[in-house]
Amino acid sequence: MKIGAIAGAFVVALLLLVGGWWFFLRGDTEPAPSEVVAEVPSEPAEPGAEEEDPAIPTFDIVRVERDGSTLAAGRSLPGARIQLKANGEVVAKATSDDNGEWVAVLEKPLSAGTVELRLTAINPDGSSKDSEQVVTVSVPESEDEELLVVRSEPGKASKVLQGPGVPADAGSLVLETVDYDDEGNVIISGRADAGTTVRIYVGGELAGETAADETGRWELSPEIDIAPGQYALRVDQVDEQGQVVGRVEVPFERGEREAVLAALKQGKVVIQPGNNLWNIARKVYGSGFSYTIIYEANKDQIRDPNLIYPGQVFETPATGG
Repeated sequence: MKIGAIAGAFVVALLLLVGGWWFFLRGDTEPAPSEVVAEVPSEPAEPGAEEEDPAIPTFDIVRVERDGSTLAAGRSLPGARIQLKANGEVVAKATSDDNGEWVAVLEKPLSAGTVELRLTAINPDGSSKDSEQVVTVSVPESEDEELLVVRSEPGKASKVLQGPGVPADAGSLVLETVDYDDEGNVIISGRADAGTTVRIYVGGELAGETAADETGRWELSPEIDIAPGQYALRVDQVDEQGQVVGRVEVPFERGEREAVLAALKQGKVVIQPGNNLWNIARKVYGSGFSYTIIYEANKDQIRDPNLIYPGQVFETPATGG
């Protein structure tokens, strides 16, 4: 899982198209709070940062219902032919308009289980570009399971587009992801009310402060050097007077930088807040009963199968069949 901040919005025409489609599909029923459209506009480039290649297609919106009904929208070069793929199979096609914006609606809902969504753009010059972003969707197999939609991108924090995260004891704060960038640095991200100040502590030491952007999302790479080891990770939401109004605290393990980079290149998984071996096994192998495969491959890191830490990097070996 790889794993940036968010700004901007789609133009009115695209929003009308998205809204019109959803009205047609769902009638005039308002979505539940947990089913709000996940809009993830492209980030502004930081000074000195490498500019993104507009020929590489990107996701801006991914909207999935519990039955697998899916809408996606994004950007590419104007006139590009977009292929939306689910686990490598083309499931929808679209053509970018003059502004480089596209919308795709799946005719057939996604099947229950875990699905990876990727994009391929066939550009006007005939070149073909695959997306660097991957959107992983976990469609519930039963009523007691959560719908989860996560967007990953190399060198950036994963973003939970739909899903619960770990909520604070009060306030609007939610801790969503603990990731590593392509240099092995820790990235922590989540949600809060727009403009909210968020402070992060690792082992009781202030690791940095940030604020939720206008979409309510925040992200931070700790400013302190975190030695490999296990810590308490604390995230505080503070008001204008600096008083804590919400708090999330979870165990956290910082892996050794070179080992983390090597592990991620091998396709290992980074443990996220709220993960457990059963859910990881269900997503990777299709059955929670396969959790023993993960346990045996990583038991040097796991003292208790019921206690795993965000930030740990686990091996998920092939089952051979």
